[in-house]
Amino acid sequence: MSTQQLVLEYLTTTKIGEKGQLTVPKQFREDLGLDTGAPFAVLRLGDGLILLPEQQRFNLLCEQVSSALTAAGTTPKAVLATLPQTRQRLYERRYGHRGAPSPSPRRASRARRET
Repeated sequence: MSTQQLVLEYLTTTKIGEKGQLTVPKQFREDLGLDTGAPFAVLRLGDGLILLPEQQRFNLLCEQVSSALTAAGTTPKAVLATLPQTRQRLYERRYGHRGAPSPSPRRASRARRET
């Protein structure tokens, strides 16, 4: 988890515009590193809304995954080592037969031209 201390503070009041848009004051956009078009998750909590920048949500998810793997004593190298077997299991589950996936017709024709 994050080592930052979470702070709840009142920032400002804003209004919903004609098209249902909210304006985030410049100072707060700069403080949070938000540019035009920055994606937000909108969460409802009772009668309130929480606006959470997607990058912040992604960073939090990464921290949670990292913490869980560390707590389980798993290294990134160990996780990467499981990928070939995991891909094979998913392929078999999806397509119902064993063996490596055959190349797509496009790749197969390209391989024939190269030989």
